[in-house]
Amino acid sequence: MPFYNLIVLLILMQSLTLYEFNPGASTDNWVVVNDGVMGGRSKGSLILNEEGHGVFSGEISLENYGGFSSIRHRTDRIAVNDFSTVELKVKGDGKRYQFRIREGQADYYSYIQYFETRGEWQTIVIPLDSFYPVFRGRKLNLPNFRGKSLEEIGFLIGNKRRETFRLEIDYIRLGSD
Repeated sequence: MPFYNLIVLLILMQSLTLYEFNPGASTDNWVVVNDGVMGGRSKGSLILNEEGHGVFSGEISLENYGGFSSIRHRTDRIAVNDFSTVELKVKGDGKRYQFRIREGQADYYSYIQYFETRGEWQTIVIPLDSFYPVFRGRKLNLPNFRGKSLEEIGFLIGNKRRETFRLEIDYIRLGSD
């Protein structure tokens, strides 16, 4: 194997793309879950823009005890033992978002970590072992994510205030330090 190919292979082994939005991508395999499941009135959506980025946007309402909007993408079981980080390339609106992972689709809770946006493209790197378990907004008394596998990824906004939001997403990757 030529040396150049070996270097490319080593670089690829250090990351795994979980989802990449591009002009040929589809949002059909993403699900929007708003607070309407609990009686709320928030509205969120996911579209593909002209540049091929995913755009998660909408309006958060606090009516009827609402206050969140989320998008989720289920995958086949992905082993994450060889990875230590999640890397997000996003362009936000200056608001705080959650990135969420679920180890198994049948799990009733997710592991989350917050990230702040600045209104420009950012590459955000989050250690996998910093993700902590939550259920319906409450932190659970369980260990942080242990990094064996995952079957669902997603984003959520719920900052306990009425607001509009817009998050552009380029890609989501697993990485190694």
